[in-house]
Parts: sequence; structure tokens; C-alpha cells
Amino acid sequence: MRKADNKRRYLKYGIIVLSVVFLISVALLVLNAWDTGHGEFQGQGMVDETLTYNGKEYELKDNIETFLILGLDKNAGASVNDSYNNDKQADFLLLLVFDKDAKKTSAIQINRDTMTNINVLGVAGDRINVVNKQIALAHTYGNGRDVSCRNTADAVSELLLGVKVDHYLSLTMDAVPVMNDLVGGVEVTVLDDFTGIDDTLLKGETVTLIGEQALTYIQTRYGLEDSSNTTRMVRQRQYINALYDKFSVLAETDDSFIVDASLKMSDYIISDRSVTQLQEISRKFAEYEFGGVVNIEGESTVGVEFMEFYADSDSILEIVVDNFYKIKK
Repeated sequence: MRKADNKRRYLKYGIIVLSVVFLISVALLVLNAWDTGHGEFQGQGMVDETLTYNGKEYELKDNIETFLILGLDKNAGASVNDSYNNDKQADFLLLLVFDKDAKKTSAIQINRDTMTNINVLGVAGDRINVVNKQIALAHTYGNGRDVSCRNTADAVSELLLGVKVDHYLSLTMDAVPVMNDLVGGVEVTVLDDFTGIDDTLLKGETVTLIGEQALTYIQTRYGLEDSSNTTRMVRQRQYINALYDKFSVLAETDDSFIVDASLKMSDYIISDRSVTQLQEISRKFAEYEFGGVVNIEGESTVGVEFMEFYADSDSILEIVVDNFYKIKK
């Protein structure tokens, strides 16, 4: 393969990783994995080895790797917190599924309001209780860093019938304006009426989002005609696609852009993967076929205090079967 082709190939996998996680760079300074025993998620891997679906017998695939991406709604850098409660909720959850045999990647977007069982953690980081709450709250139990990320992974595993979540990466949502402005702003056609919140965001108008306006567009839901997270998730997918398009042009024409973006984004990131391991994950994006993003269907209701999303069990089963099972031979 020619050097030019190799260059385009490596730019491609960098672009895709960054776009999926709001354009996080693959060369981030992140935490290494904990020692053996600390890197395991409690209660995961209890998925059925075989099941019957639509009259057919399925068996669990044995060469799957998963990677959970969390966007945290606390507008602060990833600071150290030694306590076991914090105020960082997971505003955005995306589970990447790598099928190593089929060489395919898929993504499951999870509504932050999804009601599911989550672990309540004690001062030692161990489970002391289980409550049924919005999945976004799983991150508030723990130290706001690795323990909270692992607890969220447990909740995702619980929701998805016990499938294992292998790795995680989190970033605070205030990273969005930083990355947005690195590409010179992102153009979108406004999907909702933001009158009274940002009067420049008129429904149906095409605008270029600059600075905090980008965060307003993808994060706001209260005060809009439809305040459900389902509608906000549509805007998030729209923004990611538009950001990808803008970033791809810069990455192709400016060799220093990815490195510059990496340095500016590093303070916002927490992961159980090292730089080298993240690069390996990014290579899979280049080599594997990407099947797109799917979301779990369900119903949003107004709870006692906050919105609640009740995932459809049939939708969960269909997604789990499609991504983690194969027809039994």
C-alpha cells in the first residue's frame, strides 16, 4: 500500500474515534488499567450462553469486545475525588461493540433516563445496595473517576441482559465547546425551538454553532417544547455527524490538527485504557465495517421528580441478539 494510502487510513481511524466520542483524540494522556482484580466489573458476564429468539436457537459470540463512552454533565475537568459520592451524571452513553470475527463495529446509544438497577457503593467501593433509578445516576456513586465509570458499566450490563462491558472512557461535556471551536464551529439545521434559551437557535434555521452554543444545542432539554431525552439524543447524533464532516476536512489537510486536538482534550478524559490500547481500539475502526448507531426503543414519562425512560424489553432483546449472539450451529 502506498504511503499516501497509509496516511489516509490512519487519519480515518483517528477521525472516527474522535467523532464518536465528541472527537476525542486517540493520543490522550489517560489512566492505565488498575491492577488485577480492580479492573473487573461487579456482576457482569451473567448473560445466557444460549437463547431462543424468533423460533431460532442462538449462542453467545466468543470474540466480542465492548467499549463504553460516557459524556458527563458536570462542567469541570476530570479532577481527583476521593469520596464515594459525586454530582457527575452520565449525560451521554454510547456502547461500542467490536465483533472481532466478523470485523464489524456497531454502537448502541442509551437514553440517560433509562430506568434500571444500579449499584449503591460503600466507602470501599463495594456494592452495599441496589436501587432502580435512571442509569445516568450510576456514575454519581463512586469517586467520580474510575470507580464511577465501572459502576456505570455495571448498570449498562444489567440493562443489556448481562453482557460484559470491557472498557470505558468518560469526558466532561464542557469538552464539547473546546472541540467545536477547534474545527471552527459546526453547522446544523436547528431541530427544536430554543426561544428564551438561545434566541439565535430558531427551529428550521441553519446556523454555525460556536463555543458554548454547541453545548447548549446538544445538552439542553428543559425549557423546550419536548423536554424528553429521546429528542435530545436525535440532536446529539446530528451534531456528531456534522462534527465528523468538519473534522475530516481539517484532518486531511492539516497533519498537526489531531495532535493539537489531543493536547487540548486530554484534561477532560478518564479511561481504563492506556494510550497504546486506545490506539489499538482506534485501529479497529479503520479496519472494521461500521454498522451505525442504534438506540433502544421505549417510552418516556414524567416521574415524581425527573423524566423516566422505560426501555422496551423486546427492543433490548433484539439489540442484544443482533450484537452479541449468532445462530447456533
